Amino acid sequence: MGKTGSIHWIQIKNRKGKIRLVPEGESKYKKPGPCQRYNAKGAVRRKIQRKKNSIVGAKRT
Repeated sequence: MGKTGSIHWIQIKNRKGKIRLVPEGESKYKKPGPCQRYNAKGAVRRKIQRKKNSIVGAKRT
């Protein structure tokens, strides 16, 4: 963790349409759930691309 206030938060819409906050570095990718953990080759998948319309924007302060 950085200094207080050093993390830039981005608003994301979840499956139900509610808005939640994620750090800016995780705004373009999401972590896979247990059923989506492996790809077709059997390798561990670490990132899944997030839909562009789910990104609302920066948190308003």
